[in-house]
Amino acid sequence: MRTTLMPAAVIAAPRTFEIVEATKPEPKPEELLVRLEGCGVCASNLDPWEGKPWFTYPMEAGAPGHEGWGIVEEVGNSVTEFLPGDRVGFLSTHAFARYDIAHQQSVLKLHPRMDGWPFPAEPLGCAMNVFERSQIKKGSTVAIVGVGFLGAIVLRLAVTAGARVIAITRRRDGLEIAKQYGAAVCVPMEDHWKIIEEVKRITDGRLCDIVIEATGKQWPLDLSTEITAERGKLIIAGYHQDGARQINMQLWNWRGLDVINAHERNPEIYVRGMKAALEAITAGQLDPTLLYSHRYSLNEIGEAFETAASRPTGFQKALIIF
Repeated sequence: MRTTLMPAAVIAAPRTFEIVEATKPEPKPEELLVRLEGCGVCASNLDPWEGKPWFTYPMEAGAPGHEGWGIVEEVGNSVTEFLPGDRVGFLSTHAFARYDIAHQQSVLKLHPRMDGWPFPAEPLGCAMNVFERSQIKKGSTVAIVGVGFLGAIVLRLAVTAGARVIAITRRRDGLEIAKQYGAAVCVPMEDHWKIIEEVKRITDGRLCDIVIEATGKQWPLDLSTEITAERGKLIIAGYHQDGARQINMQLWNWRGLDVINAHERNPEIYVRGMKAALEAITAGQLDPTLLYSHRYSLNEIGEAFETAASRPTGFQKALIIF
């Protein structure tokens, strides 16, 4: 007999999780049912958890988990490339639950070398896509503003590509990660004008060919504009979801900046990024395990979100492990 219920986390009210027995989903013809091994906690998850006027509660079971990986348990009758037992990373929106559904075009089969390794597919794919959109070349001077999970992955990829990387972040442990990942220079994000003068000094006044803003906040966006060279690229990788932003259009225009919003929404492009991340990890070019700093069970998901919001010393990314 098919099990019809599963444990799932529900955001019942702002800052309030409940673990409920939810209805186990059934895959449609082009879908897979995945038994979750884990799901990452994304910074974008924090707004619905903290509460904003545009959200309604309770949210759907498993929402807004979107960084899942696990084992295929069942496939729809039109699925041809996946079988029960396959270990996969996938895109979805309800992965804070024991089971989740994913369309076959949003799923990546994991290499056997990844057995036992976490693979939060969406943020790894996102980082690879940001790197691709940035078009970082050997010899480029690149600034990474914000060394959280996303910034750290892109930083490592930039170093591997042969760029000279300046890491700018407010957290001391972020600076340590940047050093370990090969940043040429690490600058504390403490004083706006001092940072600009330091970047000028480091670059002999030329500023940076490429600046990747990876925080989603106003001040780092302003700072990123100031340290981008004439005809340089300003890459917006941070997720700006908490309201409108002001931009220095005069400076953007005067310097002739190429401004690229590097987020993707096309599942096909996302999966391409996930594949690139898998290839980089299995080839030994990228090791994200250093960034999986905190692990929690589903019953501890409230604590996981509290930690992701407060970002204590040593925090990089929280994973919910089933």
